[in-house]
Amino acid sequence: MTTRRALLVVDVQPTFCEGGALPVAGGDAVAHAIAEFAARRRGDYDLVVTTQDWHIDPGAHFSTAPDFVDTWPPHGVAGTAEAELHPALADLNPDVMVRKGSYQAAYSGFEGTDEAGRDLATVLAEAGVAEVDVVGIAESHCVRATALDALAGGLRTRVLTDLTVPVTPELGAAARAEMAAAGAELVASDAV
Repeated sequence: MTTRRALLVVDVQPTFCEGGALPVAGGDAVAHAIAEFAARRRGDYDLVVTTQDWHIDPGAHFSTAPDFVDTWPPHGVAGTAEAELHPALADLNPDVMVRKGSYQAAYSGFEGTDEAGRDLATVLAEAGVAEVDVVGIAESHCVRATALDALAGGLRTRVLTDLTVPVTPELGAAARAEMAAAGAELVASDAV
């Protein structure tokens, strides 16, 4: 029996790209690179899942004087164009879309639910997925949290390093070290 694998596309939304409310340098380029990878390699995955910040009233997560550690400017506001998937992913056609953070901070995709109310762990378990490849924005925050939760849930986890971008190089290096120490495989997309 072959092992079932999912591609987890984390928070590839205009709100986190150049021109967005909480932009990460290189976000647009990563969005396009993920779209190209998914178009070429869709057949390698049994399930493609997207996650989105989908904030309605996340409480103290939003601040007019953010510290950029625990509090942030408003971003990923539910129902806005910035909270939708990046236009580069228009042809992705994910199997499942998970939205997170409606009423609280939520970094990991495992904190969200799909339209049927299933959390990401349930979605993956029901599909028989044992391995995940994680890509998206930002490597230092939501990609990191999602990968760590995948590992904690017993999933073999790879982070495709060229298909993610950190908020800063320093935070990216720290995130990669933490993910690797937890058991994630860090690999370029052309090596998978």
